[in-house]
Amino acid sequence: MSRTNVILPYLRIRLRTLALFAVFVLIFSAVFFLYDLPREPLWYAVLLCLWIGCILLVLDFSAFSRRHKALHALKSSITLELSALPKPKCLLEEGYQELVAILFEDKRQLSSSSERNRRDLVEYYTLWAHQIKTPIAAMRLALQSRDDEDSRELLMELFKIEQYADMVLQYLRVESPSTDFVLKRYSLDTIVRQVVHRYAKLFIRQKIRLDFQELDCEVLTDEKWLVFVIGQVLSNALKYTKEGTISIYLEDREKKILVIEDTGIGISSEDLPRVFEQGFTGYTGRMEKRATGIGLYLCKRILDKLSHTITLESEVGQGTRVKIRLGTVDTFDPYGNVRLGGEV
Repeated sequence: MSRTNVILPYLRIRLRTLALFAVFVLIFSAVFFLYDLPREPLWYAVLLCLWIGCILLVLDFSAFSRRHKALHALKSSITLELSALPKPKCLLEEGYQELVAILFEDKRQLSSSSERNRRDLVEYYTLWAHQIKTPIAAMRLALQSRDDEDSRELLMELFKIEQYADMVLQYLRVESPSTDFVLKRYSLDTIVRQVVHRYAKLFIRQKIRLDFQELDCEVLTDEKWLVFVIGQVLSNALKYTKEGTISIYLEDREKKILVIEDTGIGISSEDLPRVFEQGFTGYTGRMEKRATGIGLYLCKRILDKLSHTITLESEVGQGTRVKIRLGTVDTFDPYGNVRLGGEV
């Protein structure tokens, strides 16, 4: 806030003092007028008081402005400590600071308790997600030894369970402040083929045609996280495509825009702006009763952290086109400074 913007609040605070001074001047003027006393001493006294009052007012305003600037500067650090607060100049300010200290301590305790509970919850679900993989692996081995329709159907359902367990792990990791991203140059074709190979049985079982065009380019990214994102997008395409084709291709080789397009049921136009919101399932998700509202939210979060972008185009009954732009990433200049969104 500029000094000009501080003047009006200051004058409002000092309004009573200024009004009292004006009342005193009026009283003295009335007394001098009623008793027909000489006017010259009165005006001399008034001017002298006005001059001294203006000096004191300027000094007081300067001190007020400095304290206001100090408080304004504390906005960024007040959440960490209260020691930098200006010393109270009166009993009222001292009382306010005591109230602030009480609220600050309560907030600190609540924050500490909340963080402790969150950490316990993360540890529990991380342990659960890892331990659930043991019975999943045992069930897969048991089912693979049998070659019948029921076993194949159970293997597909087991694959979905494993997907959800992986989603829990990735959700916990991406929200963790200690998440590490290892950026290296990878072949996009190799990354996408990993994901396609993983979902090959679902393509075959659902009789969905795959139109895969060679992705002849390298991208600067984190392989583990990008594999997860592409897997989520491909999983959604398979989930909502009853028949037809899923196409994977590069739309722009320079900008490295990966497109995953399906001929599925599509998404309504009113739902499109919210598809990346946490927990949002939309009309399609409610009708199909298979959406969690987490997959696309996680994709957006992960790609934001990698400085990639994701957009989605869709029409009901026509299919969905997901575009992942991989040609931008946070890079560093020779001096170690971050260059946001640099072309790679």
